[in-house]
Formats: sequence, C-alpha cells, structure tokens
Amino acid sequence: MTRRTQILADDLCFGEGPRWRDGRLWLSDMHDHKVLAIAPDGTCEVMLELEDRPSGLGWLPDGDLLVVAMVSRRLLRVRGAEVSVHADLRDLADFHCNDLVVAEDGTAFVGNFGFDLDAMLRGEATPAATPLIRVSPDGAAERVGEPLQFPNGMAITPDGRTLIVGETQGGRLSAFDLGPGGALSGFRTWAAPAGLRPDGISLDAEGAVWVASPRRGACVRVAEGGAVLDEIPVETEAYACMLGGEDGRTLHILTAVSHDRDDCRRRRAGRVETVRVDAPRAGRP
Repeated sequence: MTRRTQILADDLCFGEGPRWRDGRLWLSDMHDHKVLAIAPDGTCEVMLELEDRPSGLGWLPDGDLLVVAMVSRRLLRVRGAEVSVHADLRDLADFHCNDLVVAEDGTAFVGNFGFDLDAMLRGEATPAATPLIRVSPDGAAERVGEPLQFPNGMAITPDGRTLIVGETQGGRLSAFDLGPGGALSGFRTWAAPAGLRPDGISLDAEGAVWVASPRRGACVRVAEGGAVLDEIPVETEAYACMLGGEDGRTLHILTAVSHDRDDCRRRRAGRVETVRVDAPRAGRP
C-alpha cells in the first residue's frame, strides 16, 4: 500500500537544505531569499533574509548558524542579528555553491554546481566535475577530495568516520573516509541504483540513506551497495529531505514543481511534506 504524505507547509518558492534543530525544521527558501524555521504545527518563522540565494545550513559547535550564499559563493556565519562572512569561496567554487554538512568539530564541507546549470539546460554548456570545499572552524578553506559530478546533499555517519555525498549528475551516492581535521581518503561508490539522481539526503539509524530524487518524483531509501528499501512518491518533484520530529521518525520532504527561479516565484507551489517512517534519524546533519 502506497503511503501518502501530509502537507506541513506550503506557499514556498523552492525549499532547500532542510535541517532538524531545537524542535523545528529549518530550511532555505532559495528563490524567496529566506531561511525559515517551521514548527510541527506548521507555524513558520523567518529567521534570515538575504539578497543572495541561501542553500545549505549547519551549525558550529558554539551554536552559530552557517548559511551558504549561493551566487556570491560565500559561507555566512549568523550570530543573533549579526551576519558575517565565515569563508569567501569565490576562488574555490567553479560555479554557484550549494549544500553543506558540518562535522562535530565545526569543519564544514560545501559543494558547488561545477558548471552553469542554466546554460546546460539551454544546451550552451556541458557538465563538469568539481571537488568539495572544506572550511575549517576558523574559516580557512581549500578544495579537497576527488572531483564529483555535481556534489549535492551530504551526510556524516554517527561515528564521524564516513562522509556520504550525493552526486546528482553522476547518479550515485559516493563516500569518503573522514579523518581528523576533515581529511578525506578512500573515495568509493556507496550506492548507485538505476534511475537515481540524488539531490538532498538524510541518514537513518539503520545505516540507510533517504534520497530525494527529483526526476523520479519520490524520496527513496537506499542501502549501501544500492538496494532500494523503500520509496515515498510525491505529486511533483522531491528535491531535499530530512528526518526529524520528536522521535526522529518523521521524514520531511521538500517538493516543488521545478527549480526554475521565475516559475517558482510565480507559482509558489513549494511544500514541506511529511510521512512517518520506521528508522529514526542518525549522524549529521
């Protein structure tokens, strides 16, 4: 029997980077230039407004919020009402910055498109691989790891020893061994189910990964090695997901009709949809 999602929030332009923190779902409404926090009853609070497009979210050990500013290619640090530049990534990112994950020690890994996505959709550019950017807790940044095909959603296992990355253009989840100070090694394919184009991901306590796969119109639960364990269909397209709720067993799926900026702003058809699952959230984010 197919499980149906429930609508927690709507009237969004395009939700990205969902994170569960302090009893609420935080997310970036990328094309509305806002960071939001949504309570389990659907109450929505605007936490930050930017002229730029926000994407990935995470927190440093001291509680400061990190926000990816996509177009300006900066990692912002938010403390109360004060917003500062934690790291300038313009010389390191090949195109717009995107998602991120923050390790327990405050080391952040930031992905970027690697190429002009809109130009590719017009037939004017081709996909290009790009490495991750590692940002130390003090803001120092460098390119690390093997080049990836549009690195997108990321997760770190509960033991802090494995970084899993969704490669959207590569159609796979890849993994690195994660060492002290954010050292990456042991690059490998973690899972590559047929037809999967990973966007946002969320890790559960059984070691499986929920993957938002836009062209599939679903959020898919995948085991290491590639077995598809579960699938939650949505009416439009699933772009990101996050396990949360009081017991960690509520899967939040961010959906939209497309990722086109003008279309998203005109239609405001983005949603946060939820469904209950068996295995709770684990690891980071």
